[in-house]
Amino acid sequence: MSQKIQLTTQRLLLNPISIDHAEAIYSYRSDAVTNRYQGWIPEDIEDVRSFIERQVSTEMDVNGTWFQFVVILKETGEVIGDMGLHFIGSDNDEVELGCTITKVQQGKGYATEALNEVISYIFTKLDKNRIIASITPANTRSINLFERLNFKRETFSREGKMQNESQTDDLLYALQNNLRL
Repeated sequence: MSQKIQLTTQRLLLNPISIDHAEAIYSYRSDAVTNRYQGWIPEDIEDVRSFIERQVSTEMDVNGTWFQFVVILKETGEVIGDMGLHFIGSDNDEVELGCTITKVQQGKGYATEALNEVISYIFTKLDKNRIIASITPANTRSINLFERLNFKRETFSREGKMQNESQTDDLLYALQNNLRL
């Protein structure tokens, strides 16, 4: 069973994903235009349920696994996005981040707020050394977001990752844990 961790910001709650979130996640993740830079666009609600079922038994901080949060507006209880943490590295010392916010809630600072909280948690509570983000070069909004969060561009690889069942170029951004220096 998923850990009972809850992260809180001024406007948001970040809770572990659960099957109760399936409809909300499907409503924004199934929009192929909005999510054209995502690696996963569900075909139907069962696809989302299957994804969630694979996630809910995942404990946080297990090398090689993903842990998924949902992003919830405190004021209304509405699920407005999700955030994945991929625990990687030879010493399980690195985390890859991915974030999706529903189209109608983009541009309001929610991604920045959620990511700042998760970054702080990864560095202070999980004591990780490095966080990375893999971004398609055409996704300028995500590039700008991660650069505002002080991530530095490290590499570019042509056709370096799968996205919606096709190869695409990839930029790798990284942030080091300055608390460990």
